[in-house]
Amino acid sequence: MGRMDNKVCIITGSTSGIGEACAKDMAAEGGKVVVSGRNKEKGDKIVDEIKKAGGEAVFIKADVVIEDDVKNLVAKTVETFGKLDVMVANSGIVILGEPHEVETDDWDKVIDVNLKGVFLADKYAIQQFIEQKTGGSIVNTGSIHSFAAKPGLTSYAVAKGGVAMLTKMAGTSYAAKGIRANFVAPGYVDTPLLTALPKETYKALQDLHPIGRLAKPVEVAKAVTFLASDDASDITGTSLLVDGGYTAV
Repeated sequence: MGRMDNKVCIITGSTSGIGEACAKDMAAEGGKVVVSGRNKEKGDKIVDEIKKAGGEAVFIKADVVIEDDVKNLVAKTVETFGKLDVMVANSGIVILGEPHEVETDDWDKVIDVNLKGVFLADKYAIQQFIEQKTGGSIVNTGSIHSFAAKPGLTSYAVAKGGVAMLTKMAGTSYAAKGIRANFVAPGYVDTPLLTALPKETYKALQDLHPIGRLAKPVEVAKAVTFLASDDASDITGTSLLVDGGYTAV
């Protein structure tokens, strides 16, 4: 028996990084997983890997900033599996800049993907949960920068702060209907984007975490799976920090 047995789970932005790890972990825990993103080649590869490991998965292409794509993502998932139990809204991008220098187009891109994209995923998942009358679980990907400001991350931090409040709104507004919403707040995660940094920069990021290292994507995924599962049945509208102590100091 797995934590996600027979649960149908959509993970947006799951063609790499944390999202990919979430898709694989939920499939390993018995979930029927929908891998989603803009890159079909990468998505199909992850689906193949899940199937080879004995899991069940499909890929549905979607751009989270396009409302019709997100609406279609939920509809196709229900068409394929008959229901929806879990939405993991994970898509995100980073464009650096201080408040006085952020280009408006860059601001719009980050807010669109990191906040509007989460809103749309939550919106259509909640509509489906209400229609099913069976409850459901949402896990949004926040960040330590939902709480902690850091120079250069203006639009990213603002968007992630918005995700924190959106999650509280969703997690409390629909609690009586059996719909839960929570978010994970990772610190810096050991992805190819960071391992490609100069050694000194990488080491400096490690040193920001009292645990002395960066999180592995699977460590964040385990937290997501917990929040999505029935093991977290009394948890809603809250955050789970997965940050190696970053925000504790």
